[in-house]
Amino acid sequence: MRRAIELSLNGADTTPPNPDVGCVILDPAGATVGEGWHERPGGPHAEINALAQAGERARGGTAVVTLEPCDHTGRTGPCTHALIAAGIARVVVAVADPNPVAAGGAATLRAHGIDVELGILRDEAAGANARWLTPFRTHRPFVVWKFAATLDGRSAAADGSSRWITGAEARADVHRLRAAVDTIVAGSGTVLADDPRLTARLDAPVTPAAGLGAAADLGVAAVGPTPALDPDADLGIAAADLDVADADRSADLDGAAAVGPTTDLDVPAVGSAGAAGARAQPLRVVVDSAGRTPASARVRDDAAPTWIATAAEIGATPDGRVDLVKLLSALYEQGRRYVLLEGGPTLAGAFWQAGLVDRVVGYVAPALLGAGPAALADAGVATIADTIRLDVTDVRTVGPDLRITATPREQPQEDRKA
Repeated sequence: MRRAIELSLNGADTTPPNPDVGCVILDPAGATVGEGWHERPGGPHAEINALAQAGERARGGTAVVTLEPCDHTGRTGPCTHALIAAGIARVVVAVADPNPVAAGGAATLRAHGIDVELGILRDEAAGANARWLTPFRTHRPFVVWKFAATLDGRSAAADGSSRWITGAEARADVHRLRAAVDTIVAGSGTVLADDPRLTARLDAPVTPAAGLGAAADLGVAAVGPTPALDPDADLGIAAADLDVADADRSADLDGAAAVGPTTDLDVPAVGSAGAAGARAQPLRVVVDSAGRTPASARVRDDAAPTWIATAAEIGATPDGRVDLVKLLSALYEQGRRYVLLEGGPTLAGAFWQAGLVDRVVGYVAPALLGAGPAALADAGVATIADTIRLDVTDVRTVGPDLRITATPREQPQEDRKA
């Protein structure tokens, strides 16, 4: 199963919004005869790729797969049917499929006399597939907070200047991360200070899912250097290539647990392109409590769909800020499942206070400023006992900088604030 989990991460750059799935086929003697992973939405699932490699050697053998085989027909046929036709005698599954559209595979396999074992290395497999599984549990998108800072934790100099703290390689890496998500969130303060475009710009056409995913964020060693990318190049993606409504595994008919009246909000649906229709980019969301985003802001251009989310539209917290729980609920209702948080320290702190960050990707430059704003503002930490502890899952160099990936650690009950 650990090999299947490892294989699943091979597709992490290209599978969103679908899950990362790996499969190993063993012959009746227990020897590995086939391996595969899900590579892209609409493409063969992991089981199909592994069975193709195994051929007749799969008959009477075992399929070891990280996610319960699907039992419905989308753009590909049911994996259960393929396993049955191949003569598989036993299927070992790490995680049951929470998607009501695709679930039921284990029952179908058992009905055809196949032995099915569920829950092997479940936690490890779920961690590797957290980006896809989390929205089913939380009814909100999976949120990655990205920041760049100096070694002493500064996101800008004392005069406010911040271009550039990190090198060109790290900035290009960010564009790959942007290309993997379906939504980018920033605050109005960032828009006013930096006037960013918040688009994914790579040096070659890619699908919006072809960015850094779990493979880079779960401790998998890098193979070779990060590809050379142009951080200032345009991303040439046709709107028709935005493949985020995959009926195979990404559909979620369970619905969102809506918080407040969000159904009438003007949130661009998944698959929306900019006014020109020339590119399919992540939705750009500006969290703007008071409607300060100017009409001339680059984030309002037609390179990508944009939503200016105000407190009046979403709902306000007691201090007058945009209610972030309601914001994410609205995004979830529109099919958004993967959010990159690129706001400044204030917005990042608000997300942490609300418990809405699932992963951290920090770019740390070997430089010192000594003064200037920190990368994270008030996150609700008053004493050392309240420190937000993280588990580091990956550390690697990107040009002269470090990229550190981590996930929030669940605090023991006795350590939590009473």
